[in-house]
Amino acid sequence: MPDVKHFDPDAVLDQVVRLFWRRGAASTGIAEVVAETGISRSSLYATFGGKRDLYLAALRGYVERHSRPVFDRLAADERGLPAIAGFFGGLIAARCTGEHARWGCMVSNAHASLDGAEDDDVKQVLDAHHDGLCTAMRAALRAAGRRGQLRPGLALEGAAQTLALLAYGVNLRSRAGASPAALTAAVEAALASLTPDEENR
Repeated sequence: MPDVKHFDPDAVLDQVVRLFWRRGAASTGIAEVVAETGISRSSLYATFGGKRDLYLAALRGYVERHSRPVFDRLAADERGLPAIAGFFGGLIAARCTGEHARWGCMVSNAHASLDGAEDDDVKQVLDAHHDGLCTAMRAALRAAGRRGQLRPGLALEGAAQTLALLAYGVNLRSRAGASPAALTAAVEAALASLTPDEENR
């Protein structure tokens, strides 16, 4: 007779995402996952596999539910630099206030702690996340260029990569306790460096 699950795997995965997001993979053992979810070790293994598979599923789930919708909104926003400023404003608010304050970003945390550093599947998720972020930044910068908001000769690819790195920095510094004001000042300075010279005087 087939085994019947008495729990919702998607709901359990949401709990696991929160746990790994808050604590990281290296600091989280299966016993903590069992305690957090209330699901037995054998049921977790049967549904998701071992800790590595569970972490990978959680990381992918985080990207799909938390990162990709934000990237898609940024890429579709035609306002240019105000759209990028809005992206960072929302990021700072999410990282410094509310339910997930001071948790940082699960992907940035994985970069910083090297969770799964030797795992090609984890690296693939991190690289795809980075590519998605850069693609969204590049689209917003192109919109800014069409609106005359960028200084002449600005290298869009380098600027997109720089803004992506700034987003990682915001995530990590917020986790360490940086104030919203300090993070906002850094973002404003970075965006000001992209504008025509006469706007910076």
